[in-house]
Amino acid sequence: MITQRPKPWDSYRKVATQTATPGSLVLMLYDGAIAFLERALAGFDGTDPAQVNQAVNNNIVRAQAIICELNGVLNMEAGGQIAVNLRRLYIYFYSRLREANFKKQPEPAREILARLHVLRDGWAEMIRRGPPRDREPDGDEAEAAA
Repeated sequence: MITQRPKPWDSYRKVATQTATPGSLVLMLYDGAIAFLERALAGFDGTDPAQVNQAVNNNIVRAQAIICELNGVLNMEAGGQIAVNLRRLYIYFYSRLREANFKKQPEPAREILARLHVLRDGWAEMIRRGPPRDREPDGDEAEAAA
């Protein structure tokens, strides 16, 4: 009987997801979707049609699963118009990726990849800045408000 040893990366990933903040988890999901779409786009460059179809399909399906997860965890009550807009985007992303996979065309996947980069970078910046703080305005801000 052969026993598999746990891979260090799997242990790291498990701990990272269990201890991450909700914002960091969303960032991880964006990173995952981006990675899968990059792999799908690389798959289009293959020469063996069977390998191209497998690489494109498997990676687009994984990116779609992540987009479904992002869509499913939206808090529509607390998120207001931002959540509504994100839901529309995620539905559009899913549809375009379905088209890319069905027609085996890279352009829809490239489009969604670019849009995911924008969302990911915006999300990362929001995490970097932290939550809004209730603070007293400094002297210049106080004068401008008066």
